[in-house]
Amino acid sequence: MGSETPGAGNGAAAVQARYPRTVALADGREVTLRLMTREDVEAVLAFAKSLDPDELLYLRVNITEPGVVERWAHYIETGRTETVLALDGDTVAGEASLLHNRTSWTRHLGEIRLQVAPPHRRLGVARLLTDEVEWIARTLSLRMLTARMTLDQTAAQGFFRQIGYQREAVLWDYVMTADGKTRNLLVATKRL
Repeated sequence: MGSETPGAGNGAAAVQARYPRTVALADGREVTLRLMTREDVEAVLAFAKSLDPDELLYLRVNITEPGVVERWAHYIETGRTETVLALDGDTVAGEASLLHNRTSWTRHLGEIRLQVAPPHRRLGVARLLTDEVEWIARTLSLRMLTARMTLDQTAAQGFFRQIGYQREAVLWDYVMTADGKTRNLLVATKRL
């Protein structure tokens, strides 16, 4: 697992010990939070395919491709990524990932990535998952989180602003969507 990486220290053990756990959503339904493993590849692929195709244009990689999700699982196993899944029964309701590199000059930073399935939006799943990623980041002694989104993702910008992220930079024509169009990338940060 990603948190068993050598040098991860006691923080990795605390992260492992936190999961799985069950939490109630705004509508009273319960979801189980747990760390993603290689055994979740098929469930994550099904989750990705439930997302609106327009939303998939904004992801850095195409998570509907099995090879991409397999590589994601590999990054978890090597400690580059921690992913928390919110499960409604056996269905992935949402996921949040913390990407970090313990050996680079940005080892104090992490990047958060977040997706929630349409039927589970506006129930607190996004907030729940971002809180989990922030807890993991603090436990692993990270000092700052970054979130990246395009300028036309106004709902995402509003959400991250509401939970304490501030706009740091806009990189013009920085990303290209799957359909070949360029978009401006906004980078927001939150100090922990």
